[in-house]
Amino acid sequence: MSGEAMNADRLSGVLLHVTSLPSYGGVGDFGPAAYAFVDFLAAAKQRLWQVLPLSPTGYGGSPYSALSAFAGNPLFISLERLAQDGWIAAERIQGLAGHDGPADFVEAMRIKLPLVEEAAANFLDRAPDDVRARFQKFCKDNISWLSDYALFNVLRRMHGYVSWIDWPADYARRKSDALTAVLNSHGRELAIEQAVQFLFNEQWCALRTYCAERKIRILGDVAIFVNYDSADVWTHPEIFELDEDLKPTRVSGVPPDYFSVTGQRWGNPLYKWGLMKERGFDWWVARIRRALTLYDSIRLDHFRGFEAYWSIPADEPTAINGLWVKAPGHELFDRLREVFGNLPFVAEDLGLITPEVDELREHFGMPGMRILQFGFSDRGSHLYLPHRFVQNTVVYTGTHDNNTTLGWWRDDASEMERSHAQTYLQTIEHEGDIVWAMMRAAARSVANLCIFPMQDVLHLGSEGRMNTPAAGAGNWTWRYGLNALHPDFATKLAALMEMTDRDGYEAPKEGGEAGEPTEEAHKRAELGSSV
Repeated sequence: MSGEAMNADRLSGVLLHVTSLPSYGGVGDFGPAAYAFVDFLAAAKQRLWQVLPLSPTGYGGSPYSALSAFAGNPLFISLERLAQDGWIAAERIQGLAGHDGPADFVEAMRIKLPLVEEAAANFLDRAPDDVRARFQKFCKDNISWLSDYALFNVLRRMHGYVSWIDWPADYARRKSDALTAVLNSHGRELAIEQAVQFLFNEQWCALRTYCAERKIRILGDVAIFVNYDSADVWTHPEIFELDEDLKPTRVSGVPPDYFSVTGQRWGNPLYKWGLMKERGFDWWVARIRRALTLYDSIRLDHFRGFEAYWSIPADEPTAINGLWVKAPGHELFDRLREVFGNLPFVAEDLGLITPEVDELREHFGMPGMRILQFGFSDRGSHLYLPHRFVQNTVVYTGTHDNNTTLGWWRDDASEMERSHAQTYLQTIEHEGDIVWAMMRAAARSVANLCIFPMQDVLHLGSEGRMNTPAAGAGNWTWRYGLNALHPDFATKLAALMEMTDRDGYEAPKEGGEAGEPTEEAHKRAELGSSV
C-alpha cells in the first residue's frame, strides 16, 4: 500500500512512544499497559498508533541514537508476559520500579535487562519444539543483521560499553580470527542475544495482532541517518564516509537558519551514496524490509535528506561550515518500489523544503506533515494551517520535538501568535481551551491523516514534553500516569471522530440495491441540482 493509498481514508491516531506507557519496571513496554492503551484507542475511535523508533538505545535513551537500525529494544519486553509464558518465575520479577514517574533507562538497564536475559536463557533451555522452530525461522529470516548485532552487543559488554572505535583494533576492524575466537568462546551469550530479539519480536507481533483486531494500524519511524556507535557502522564501515582509522570524515546536521545561528551538528556518519547505488541500495532494501515486518506504515524522519543533505567536516564543532550535497532520492525510492511495490511512507518534510523535495515526495505519493503550532507567526507560516492543506497530508497539533499544545500556549507562543490563534480558531477564555480548539481544527481539516500527541489528549502542559532538541538531558522520559486514561477523554474523542468522518463508519446495506439513492443524491449534488 503506497503512502497515498494508505492515506486515502480519513482516519485519526495518537502519537505515543512505547517508553511513555506506565508499565511495571520503570519504562514503558509491551505488557498490560500497552494493551490498555490500545483499548483506549479503540474506545476513542482512533485507528492509528504512531510510535518512535523501536530500536535499542545508548546513553540518553534517544530512539534516534540507536545501537542498531534493525534490532528491537530489549527494555520493551514485558516481564509480566515473560512470566505468563513460563520463561521466568513470577517471584524473580518482584520489587522493580513501579508504574508511575518518568522512565529511568539507566535503572532499567541495571535491573530489568538482566531479568530479560535470564528469561532468554531459560527459553533456550526449555522451549518446546514448535516454539524453537519459530525461533530458528526468526534467526534465518533475519540472518542479514541478527548475528552481527548479537556479536556487537557481546563485544560491547566485553569492553565496558565503550564505543566500538575504542575496542582493540582486531575487534574494531572485524578481523576474522578475533571474531571467530569470540564466536567459539561466547556462544551461549550470543544465543541469548538472539533469543532476546526473538522474544521482542514475539511480544510486538502479539500486540500488533491485538491492534489489527481492533482495526488500529501502526505508524512507525525510520531515521535517515544511523548512529556512529552502532552495529550498522561497525558491520558495514565501507558504506559510510570514514577515514583509514574508521573515524567519520563528514557528518550530518542542519544548516544555520533563523532558529539557530550555528545550525545543528548531529554527528551521524554520512553514507557513500554512490557505492550504495552501485550495490542496488541493498542496505536500505534490508532496512525497509525489516521495518515492514514491524509497522503497517513508516514515517521517514528528515525526508529532506533523501534529496540533499547538509554535510559537515567531522572536525567542525558546529554546523556552520557545511555544504549541501545531492542525494539519490529518486533512484533509491525507485529501487524500493521495485522491491516492495507501493511504498507506505509518510515524509517528515518540516523545516527548509525546496521545490525538489516537494517533487520527490509528490512523485512517490507520500503525504507530507503539517504542524498546527507552526502556523500562527507570520504569513509565511500559514502553510501549516488547515485552509492550505491538501488531502494527502498528515496534520499534527505538535510532535515529539515540540512542546505540548498547552505548554506552547503558556510558555512558548508570542503575543502575536496567541492573537492570531484566537482569530483563526476561537476566543480562548481559559488557557485549557486551546487544546481542544487545536484538536478540532486538525480533525476538521481536509488532511486525511490526523494525529494527536497523547500529551494533548491528556491536556498536559510543559511537564509532558517528550523532547527538547539540542537539550543535553531530561529528554525521552515522560510517562503518563497509571490512571490517566479517563473514559471521558475517549468519549469526547470518539464524538469528534464521528463528526469529522474519521471513525471508519460504514453505512449498513441490505439487498443488492442498497445505497443507490445515496449515490444518486451525491451525483445530483455534484452537478449542482436541487434535491
